[in-house]
Order: sequence, then structure tokens, then C-alpha cells
Amino acid sequence: MPKQSKDRISYFYDSEVGSVYYGPNHPMKPHRLCMTHHLVMGYDLHKQMELYRPRKAHPVELAQFHSEDYVDFLARVTPEHVSENLQQLQRYNLGEDCPIFEGLFNFCQVYTGGSIDGATRLNHGLSDIAINWAGGLHHAKKREASGFCYINDLVLAILELLKYHPRVLYLDIDVHHGDGVEEAFYLTDRVMTVSFHKYGDYFFPGTGDVKDIGEKKGKYCSVNVPLRDGIDDVTFQRIFQPVMRKVMENYRPGAIVLQCGADSLGNDRLGCFSLSLDGHAECVRFMKQFKVPMLVTGGGGYTKNNVARCWAYETAVLLDTKLDNNLPDNDYYEYYSPQYTLKTRPHQVIENMNTRSYIEQIKREVIENLRSIEHAPGVQMSEVPPENYIPELNGDLDEDENPDERLGQYAMDRNIKRDDEFYDIY
Repeated sequence: MPKQSKDRISYFYDSEVGSVYYGPNHPMKPHRLCMTHHLVMGYDLHKQMELYRPRKAHPVELAQFHSEDYVDFLARVTPEHVSENLQQLQRYNLGEDCPIFEGLFNFCQVYTGGSIDGATRLNHGLSDIAINWAGGLHHAKKREASGFCYINDLVLAILELLKYHPRVLYLDIDVHHGDGVEEAFYLTDRVMTVSFHKYGDYFFPGTGDVKDIGEKKGKYCSVNVPLRDGIDDVTFQRIFQPVMRKVMENYRPGAIVLQCGADSLGNDRLGCFSLSLDGHAECVRFMKQFKVPMLVTGGGGYTKNNVARCWAYETAVLLDTKLDNNLPDNDYYEYYSPQYTLKTRPHQVIENMNTRSYIEQIKREVIENLRSIEHAPGVQMSEVPPENYIPELNGDLDEDENPDERLGQYAMDRNIKRDDEFYDIY
């Protein structure tokens, strides 16, 4: 391929994120980002990209989605003062899963800054692809931490992209449902959220039924592909490719945000899928071929050495570069024993519960819903929205109301649905 036809790729990394420590026995290990970066450098992939240290997102930027009181609390709270703030910790769902640790707010500012900056470069045509492996914290809600996530960098990056693009596609291949992003855009047709995830058996976060398709203007713009334990490469691609081909054909987004949670790999500490490195990366390769500006982020992933392998490999896929299976010498080489290879021998310990008939049934239902938006939504965008265009929440919430609880049709008979519940985009 001639050099001039290669994608221009920007890569965001700050070594500070690799030293963040959630606490003893916590499965989230930001050190995996440091390991990923050293593999990227060891393979000389950095020489083919523009490297940036992300700026720290300002509190006012974070408050474009999150509530000001929540952002302010995250900025102020320290591990030393936890016992003095028990009521607020409970209100914002901070505790065991989402602990208060040293440098928490700085961590949020850095990983979010990388995603917003990546989106800005895409908007201005400075990059074709932007990579921020530190981002992808898809569970965070407007006024609540969730699932190891505090600030939802993905929602904020999508808001940035919406300044220039009438339609943005969010795609999530993490083993957990991308609930925070779906919830934020559940009522709008300007963002389509697509999530392939484990569903059922009380698996976190418990949302993401195939029947959850969006509401009001956003009907059919939330796409959920619920999967069962042990899905392998062949089965995953059997549903992923036809669904995503239909999404691209019918929705025609101007930009893509791809969350590459690595906990969908086999042998993950918290996951229950059986994808190989190639199976996971095939999703990245498949989306790249559409040649739509794309922000690529990390996400879940709790077996550190496999996470680093995965994201380094997917960096190479985005660069159209082949990698030697023998890992390069790097500061964390010993972490990859005993094989010291990029691709490890597959050992599927979880039975694939996704029968052919189940996959075909889910695929039929999802594609039938996508046919309902056969033609791309007619969003009136005759001119680019102003730089400060930020959609507002409708109405004010009472203190005892939870803005982060998304109700689907199946909850209607038990709950009253409020009009101000979602983050509405016009």
C-alpha cells in the first residue's frame, strides 16, 4: 500500500495513568496501560503514529454530561476524608467497586482528556483514527459511578463528535453491556449505540436485553446483542459482521466510537467469553474497512498480560502492520511467561452456550429492528452547530430522583417513566 494512502493515526498516552492503584485485590489494574504502551513501543508501532500526551479535561467539560455536584465531589474527595463523606459516597455509588483512591480525579481528567482530544482531531480532519487505550469507561452515569467507572469519557467524546457529525455510531465489544452510553443517548436518533455483551445469569450490569431498542426519537437506535457464556471467534463473527454491516448500511454514521473492552477475551479474570486475540481484533479490522473517522478506546480487561497483548495487537491492526509472534524485549517482559508470545495457545475452558439457533434468532430480531431505519434519520444539519453546542437535560430533578435509571418497555407496568430521565439530543 502506498504510504500516502495510510490512515493518519493519533495515539494518546500519559504514563501517569499506569501508576494509578485502585487498591489491594481490586480487579481493575491501570498498570495494564503501561504494559500496553511498552509493547506498542517495543514493536516500534509508535513510529507510525502521532503521539500525544492528553491534556487534563477541565471540570466544566466533565459537567457537560455529569452533574456539577458529582464532578465537584470527585474533585474534592480524598482517601483521608472518606469517613467524613459517607452519605455522599452512598449517593454517588462510591465504595467497594468504585473506591476513592489517591489521584482519582486526576486519573479521570487524563483518560477523559484523551478521548475528547481524539474526537476533536477527528472533527478537524487532523486524524482518521484516534486511539486512547486509557478511555472506554462505559458504565459511569450522569450522577453516579458504576462498574469501576467514574467519568464517562465515551459520552463526552460523542458529544464532541456531535458538534460536527449529524450521526455518531457507538460500538461496544466489552463483555459487559455498555449501559452508561446507551442510557445517555436512549432518546435520540443522533447516536446509535450497539453493544455485544454477556446477558443473563445476573451478570453485571444486568441491562442490555435485545428488546431494549431506544424510545421516542431514539427508537431502534439502541441495538443490543445479548450473548451467552463461552462464545468463540466463529460464533461471534457470525453475528457481529452481518449486524454491523446492516448498521453501517442503514445508519450511515459520520464518525464511530469503538470501545474495545478486552474482558471479552478468553481466560479473563471477570469475563466468560472465549474470544482469541484474532477473534477480538477482527472486529476492529472489520470496522476499519468502512473508512469512517474512528475513535478507538480501551475498556474492561482484567488479565493484565492479555489486555496488553490485545491492545498492542489492535494498534497494529489499525496501522495495517503485521507483528512478530515473539514479544519484543520490554520492561515487563517477564509478565508474559512462560510463552513470551503475542498469541497464546487457546484453551477453551468455558463451553459455548451460544447455539446456532440462538444466534440466528437474535440476529434476525436485531436486523429486523434495523430495517425500521432503512434510510438514515433525517437530522436537519444544514450548518455545523456552534462549538459550544451542548444539549441540555429536560427539566430539573428532585433530590430523591435517580437520573441514571433507564426504564424499558418491560418496566412500564411497575414504574412511572419520567420525561426528564434521559440525556436528550435534538
